[in-house]
Amino acid sequence: MSSILTNNGAMVALQTLKSINSQLGATQNQISTGKSVANAKDNAAVWSISKVMESDVKGFQGISDSLNLGESTVAVARNGAETVTDLLTDMKGKIVASQEQNVDRAKIQTDIVALRDQINAVVGAAQFNGLNLLSNREVDAGSGSVNVLASLDRSSTGVAASDISIAKKDLGTDASSVVGGTVANLTGAATLNGTQTASLVVTAPASAGQVYSLGILGTDANASNFTPADYTTGTAAADAQKIMYIARDGDTAGDVAKGLAQAYAIYALEEGLDTDVFNVSASGETLNISSTVTDATDTIAARIDTLTSPTSVTIGGGLEKLNDIDVTTDAGADAALVSIEFMIQNAIDSAASFGSAQGRIETQANFISSLTDSLKSGIGTMVDADMEEASARLQALQVQQQLGVQALSIANQAPQSLLSLFR
Repeated sequence: MSSILTNNGAMVALQTLKSINSQLGATQNQISTGKSVANAKDNAAVWSISKVMESDVKGFQGISDSLNLGESTVAVARNGAETVTDLLTDMKGKIVASQEQNVDRAKIQTDIVALRDQINAVVGAAQFNGLNLLSNREVDAGSGSVNVLASLDRSSTGVAASDISIAKKDLGTDASSVVGGTVANLTGAATLNGTQTASLVVTAPASAGQVYSLGILGTDANASNFTPADYTTGTAAADAQKIMYIARDGDTAGDVAKGLAQAYAIYALEEGLDTDVFNVSASGETLNISSTVTDATDTIAARIDTLTSPTSVTIGGGLEKLNDIDVTTDAGADAALVSIEFMIQNAIDSAASFGSAQGRIETQANFISSLTDSLKSGIGTMVDADMEEASARLQALQVQQQLGVQALSIANQAPQSLLSLFR
């Protein structure tokens, strides 16, 4: 049945043409934007995932900048520590030369002072953007380390940032000082009675600025093996500073034990004490004490003390003993040789620590760069248009559009044939 009111053929042709035009518009949009999913209307699920991943990419780009800044900061500190190590090595050569009596020790001392001043200059200049990792004398909690933003960790519960913590070191020459305070015992006394060994376990510092000291009490019934007064440090606050270590922020019990062992070695040499009578070494958080000459009539007791309620505490630099080096005398030259060994080792440990940290940051930076590229590739796989396919589809739809227009034209002309019936 033909009707001039309802043209079914035209309606079918029109709907087909509308569908073709819609597809053609979508294809042209893909070609112009380069995306198959340009907005949430195209594919809400894929679009939302891609936007979350794009936000992560933006975050990782910021992390990459943070890692680059952190790596540069640590590199400056490492270079400074290595330079200090070289200068201390040169100083050791001067100190070794001073062991010979037939030399001009005054001139050698002048060279040592010049090297010390150069170390101060290097440590002071080893900063990046105002941050110096070779100084750690503040008492504020957390001041002994620097956190470098390293990653964003996404889980089902949300997103969390993770950091790489870089511990500060101290290669300054500022001197420690303590005013006032009361000596309090941290450990029970470990007693050597006869030839033997004992140990003291160090407790971790409660805060930066805590003063540790090693107290010694010697007795010898017949004074046959040693003079007890030489191996007795006393219990007054001033006595606590004879063998002292002041904790820095971030120090562990092992750091304190190492510091006390070094302090005793220098003290023993300065005071002319025989390390066969009493010696101290560190192993982790334990102080090992020993004697090879005492007998049953002898007693040497050692304890670890702390100072409570001091009026003021100044944390010294890690190389503060440089200020005490004086090779103009035989005793000074001997003491300097022991001190410089400890300071060289401290500088080497600092440089090695910064080297490890720099390597870790560099590895993380490379990983973040690769991860960012992978995320970008993943986003592109989800939302980018296949341009070859879009080009082929465009040509096909253009042909279909032309045919649709012709089909609609033919369908619109069909009612005119009814006019011939009324002639």
